[in-house]
Amino acid sequence: MSCVTEPVRIGILGDFNPEFRSHHATNDSLQHAARKLGMTMESVWLATPSLLEPNAAAILESFDGLWASPGSPYQSFDGMLKGIEFARVHDWPFLATCGGFQYTLIECARNVLGLKDATTAEEDPKAKNIIIYPVACAVPNRAGDAPKLSGRVSEIRLRPGSYLAGYYGKETVEEEFFCNYEVNPDFEWTAMEAGFPVVARGAQEECRAIESPVHRFFIATLFQPQLSSKDKKPHPLVLAFVQAAADWSRKKLDDLILS
Repeated sequence: MSCVTEPVRIGILGDFNPEFRSHHATNDSLQHAARKLGMTMESVWLATPSLLEPNAAAILESFDGLWASPGSPYQSFDGMLKGIEFARVHDWPFLATCGGFQYTLIECARNVLGLKDATTAEEDPKAKNIIIYPVACAVPNRAGDAPKLSGRVSEIRLRPGSYLAGYYGKETVEEEFFCNYEVNPDFEWTAMEAGFPVVARGAQEECRAIESPVHRFFIATLFQPQLSSKDKKPHPLVLAFVQAAADWSRKKLDDLILS
């Protein structure tokens, strides 16, 4: 349990929409984790256009962890990428889910590998390097459904030895999706080349999560762990993220005192 006494501050990269279940779940899951860890939590939504402002880096530095939220397309495509880039470059505790996962892959492809036109089919369906494309299979429901993962609970296999498997304490889990786009398998190599190996796969070997083996905490998932978090049973991934943010908060304070 953390001994941090000041509130742990989480910046949520995204454009809050009160109609989105996932946005309320993001807020709630952070509080679930904070109460479990015996700490106070302050979360603030950072609208994507604000991440392009001159003072954006200073604002991001004021948080102990950053969460790239669901909700694409965002008000600012470039703003979301800037927020993710800050977390990656400065080694800030970082979690991304659903749309945040998609944009994490795009940010890495653009800024680590130099694929400057890497994008999502949602943003530019005619682009050359489409990292994220429409899901390949429809949710079983009725004939004629458009391809989607929305509202679907699926079994996911976690890579043995990964941080993600360690946080869950098991290698097979069930999680809920709420998205219409996933990783284009032709570009899955970009994650590994950028230093973020795939650590979770779906039934047809689809990429479902990536993580960094060298950052203090950097995990992105296509599924949304916040949707299954409960007050009495916080989601283990969100719990680990909040603990990482608390540890980073304490380290920053210790470094400040020592300086």
